Amino acid sequence: MFGQSKAFSGFSVDDLGRAREFYGETLGLSVEETGEGDMRMLTIKLGTGANVFVYPKDNHTPASFTILNFPVDDVEAAVDGLAQRGVTMERYPEFEADDKGIVRGPEGPAAIAWFTDPAGNVLSVLQEN
Repeated sequence: MFGQSKAFSGFSVDDLGRAREFYGETLGLSVEETGEGDMRMLTIKLGTGANVFVYPKDNHTPASFTILNFPVDDVEAAVDGLAQRGVTMERYPEFEADDKGIVRGPEGPAAIAWFTDPAGNVLSVLQEN
């Protein structure tokens, strides 16, 4: 039914300006802002051709799960690059991470590291097997 749909994902943030700066400048993604006043929104354009819709929400609650994953060829280089831009990796007690915050395991991706956007939403960089 929706197999040919140009579906997209979306999530909220508490400050659209900070989100635009983070996704555009810190992460280096293509970000487009549209609308005016209370109807402003961002569209993040991903390299896959997919778009992600970001909208402001006054009573925003950060997602407690990973909302956006960035597959990379070298997770250590990606984590180092993020750290140079002031991004801190998240650590979760149920996962054993190395000094850089990278989790490696026999199941799932070869390595993954989580971080948050300024609104507290969880993102990741992951290196696949």
